[in-house]
This record gives sequence, C-alpha cells and structure tokens, in this order.
Amino acid sequence: MGCGGGRHAFEAYRRGADVVAFDQNVDDLASVETMFAAMRQEGEAPAEASAETVKGDALDMPFDDACFDRVIAAEIFEHIAHDTAAMKELYRVLAPGGIAAVTVPSFLPERLCWALSEEYHTNEGGHIRIYTRAELEAKLKATGFEIGPHHRAHALHAPYWWIKCAVGTGNDDHPVAKAYHDMLVWDMLQAPKVTRVAERLLNPLIGKSVVVYVRKPV
Repeated sequence: MGCGGGRHAFEAYRRGADVVAFDQNVDDLASVETMFAAMRQEGEAPAEASAETVKGDALDMPFDDACFDRVIAAEIFEHIAHDTAAMKELYRVLAPGGIAAVTVPSFLPERLCWALSEEYHTNEGGHIRIYTRAELEAKLKATGFEIGPHHRAHALHAPYWWIKCAVGTGNDDHPVAKAYHDMLVWDMLQAPKVTRVAERLLNPLIGKSVVVYVRKPV
C-alpha cells in the first residue's frame, strides 16, 4: 500500500509471496514493474510466486473486501490528509486474521526534521503530520484492528535527514550529505556487523521509523 520505489515489494516477492504493488504514482509503478520482470528473468524469485502493479487511490482501493493476507503500509499515512479513511480501506481489504505492518516516521527524529527545515514538510506530497506511537495505535484501534507488537527501525537514516534538512532538502551534492548517503548505500549493500550492531543499539533512541503490527480480528 503506497509501494513507492518497491523496496518492500521486491523483498516479499523474493521470499515467495504473491505480491501486488499498489501506488498512485505511475512512474514509480513503471519502475517497479521493470524490476519485477528482471527478477523473473534472473530467477531471483520462486517460480510459483507472482508480482504485479496496480494504480489507484489509497482512499478507494480497487480491490475486493478481505482479499489480502498481509499488507505493508510503509511511510504512507503521514502523507494522507484523511488518514483514518485510508486506515478503513486497509482494514477492508485485509482478510480476517490477516496482519498489516504499518510504519510512520518516529516522533522525535521527525520533529527535529520539521524544526530544521520548513521545506521538508511543506513541499508537495510531503509529510503533513507527526504521529506519536500512541496516536497511531489509537487510530488503528478505532478502525477495528487489534494492536500487536511494535519496534523502531533505521536509526542510521535519521542523521542523514537531519543533515539534509540543515543544508537543504534538495542539496544532494553537499559534501556532508553526499558522504553520509554513500555510507548508507555501502551499509545496505554490505551490511557489515559494526553498523548492524550500532543501528540495533540506536533504534530505540533515534530510529527513523516506528513499526506497528496489527491484526484484523477473525
């Protein structure tokens, strides 16, 4: 739900899921479809798994009721004015007993980004609210979900966004921002033990995202 560039969709497909990558951005979906095709051609996903893209609005998804066993809604609700309406759509398409992973920016790292840069949260398609975990869980519970465990993730990404907000969100060539971005790419590709341990220790403090797992009651 709101697949963007497809990172979670690709990993789910690689692990053997039947994936529907849903978004309203046709350019993102075209890129995701190209990657799905490349993964199929290179045998990077099990032959029995399937993957497709679907364009639409999170407030009125073109899917039947209770048609998905799992939904990933990563970093989407902070962009949507009518977030509770989108949560109702998430609830509608999830099968009874199904699980959704919902992520939004964590309160403290996000609040610092807003303080450092007005552009960060006023540009078109940007973040329009900052959630506390309690608020997010309360809205999901009011929708009908059973609230499950939670955790924070991507602590090493938080300083990158603080740097970007300080030097200009569009200033990708700033030497500090570029150097930190290169480090993040290296970390994602190599996953060295030292950064994995550091991020695990820092996640509870400055994890960029909070992840809440919810279940639709049977």
